Formats: sequence, structure tokens, C-alpha cells
Amino acid sequence: MAKKLIPLLNRVLIEKVVAPSKTAGGILLPESTGKLNSGKVIAVGSGSRGKDGNTIPVSVKEGDHVLLPEYGGTEVKLAEKEYHLYRDDDILGILQD
Repeated sequence: MAKKLIPLLNRVLIEKVVAPSKTAGGILLPESTGKLNSGKVIAVGSGSRGKDGNTIPVSVKEGDHVLLPEYGGTEVKLAEKEYHLYRDDDILGILQD
């Protein structure tokens, strides 16, 4: 089994953020409120090729926290961890603090 995945072209490997199931005060949250469609970028591809042959770079970089669509992506398991592979175009935005 592979231990590392390097995305090709304009694909991005993302580890989804798991929402907390309990607040700081100890209140348990139901599953429906804990669903966040965000994740951390683990690896990025080199970018896609334009019509003129030049490389179009990926718009996110490793370590970015991004907003993801509710559906989509390809589920990938590496070293007992679950990741998702998205195209750069599918990522909705970069989350900043």
C-alpha cells in the first residue's frame, strides 16, 4: 500500500477537518450541526496545461484551509488515514483567520 500520493496536473489532496462533537462547555452537538465542508491542503499537483501549452498553476498551496463543495472529490486511503482528491476548479475558496 502506498504511503504518499503526489497529485497530477490540477488535482489537490485534502484532509477534511473533523468538526468537534462537544463544545468547550461540555455540550454535545448533534451530527447535523457538526458537518463542515472544509479541509487542509496536504499536496498539490503542478497545474494544468493551457491551450498555448503553458502551465496554469494551482490556486492553493500546501497548508491552506479551504472550503469544499458538499459533494464531489475522490476518497483515498493512505496509511490508515482518509483523504479526498479534488480538482483545483472544484475548491470553493480559501478560509483565512
